[in-house]
Amino acid sequence: MRWPLTFALVLTALPLWAAEWDVPARTGAIAETLTRAAPGDTLLLRPGTYFETVVLDKPVTLDGRGHATLDGGGHGSVVTVTVPDVVVQGLTIVGSGSDHETIDSGVQLTAGATGAIIRNNVLLGNLYGVDIHGARDARVADNRIEGRQDRRMNDRGNGIYVWNAPGAVVDGNDVRWGRDGIFVNSSKRNIFTGNRFRDLRFAVHYMYANQSEVSGNVSIGNDLGYAVMFSKRVKVTNNLSLNDREHGIMMNYTNNSEITGNVVRNGKNRCAFLYNSNKNTFSGNWFERCDIGIHFTAGSADNEITGNAFVGNRTQVKYVSTKWDEWSKDGEGNFWSDFAAYDLDGDGVADTAYRPNDSMDHVLWTQPAAKLLLGSPAVQLVRWSQAAFPALLPGGVIDSFPKMNADMPAVNEQVPNEG
Repeated sequence: MRWPLTFALVLTALPLWAAEWDVPARTGAIAETLTRAAPGDTLLLRPGTYFETVVLDKPVTLDGRGHATLDGGGHGSVVTVTVPDVVVQGLTIVGSGSDHETIDSGVQLTAGATGAIIRNNVLLGNLYGVDIHGARDARVADNRIEGRQDRRMNDRGNGIYVWNAPGAVVDGNDVRWGRDGIFVNSSKRNIFTGNRFRDLRFAVHYMYANQSEVSGNVSIGNDLGYAVMFSKRVKVTNNLSLNDREHGIMMNYTNNSEITGNVVRNGKNRCAFLYNSNKNTFSGNWFERCDIGIHFTAGSADNEITGNAFVGNRTQVKYVSTKWDEWSKDGEGNFWSDFAAYDLDGDGVADTAYRPNDSMDHVLWTQPAAKLLLGSPAVQLVRWSQAAFPALLPGGVIDSFPKMNADMPAVNEQVPNEG
């Protein structure tokens, strides 16, 4: 019987059977076993500590079964993957080097490591946790990554570094300390979902990363939650930012993106900050108890902002402009906790428009020393005049259909208390 050519090629490309290797807990045992293993084999590590760095240059599974530690001794990357279809799982990985130039990591995936899977590991005190450096379609899932604490934050490495790695998926990881939780640069079609970030500079930091998704993540007590810079067609959906010190969501030169269903609570500075970002959609977000709910600056234009809730922020909106920018669409605006509105017809929409800023706000933003006059009769007269005669207002944000109520997005249930 003659087999079809394509079927025969598949048979020759795959191993006839996969072996399991019992690897004793001694220095050099992994490298020795790897020289004898065939593609598709599994290296099962015994309990104990293995003092060695490992280069996986065959498509094998390295399995620590939850009780093996790999210690690189402070030199280079502890595990380096150079070929496709490698799995690294169940390991505790410590002891990378400290060189940023070579990106010393707990696990480093080079350009040849297509489809690599790094899952269910504990990576402690490495300069970088996982470096996805050019590897396409890699997956980093369900790992606990704790970075360095012995340097200034900006001198540490990232929990997960994604460079030019299209199709990378980072899911369900717990990342703490180090510099940024996930730093992605010059990549596309990446998906970051269900991760938790604490005690970092940025939880997620995008630079030149297009057509990607950040969804269902939690950022607690970082300098900044979700920073998207110089990117387009990015989805930032259903994320939580709690007690982040600067901004919950920051967009810098980011265009044609969707920011939906996110919750930012207790931001010390801004819930959301847009700098020269255009044609984005903000909908269904909840911005609560920040110094500034949302800050627009540097020519951000043509953004659609509807269905959001601005709750208890010291300043709901900071937007200096001489033209009016409408924040409603098709009869739907936003909810404003400080708007003493009325709804006589009971349709859930206030019967008057909401304008979050007046001319005195503009004066105070440009001349902070004028705050000394806030309680003066002259300032009160100006504000009363603008309320009585809206034509005197200088321009800025107007919500013609403000909502009377708002629903908290479901992502808030992931951290129901204050974190």
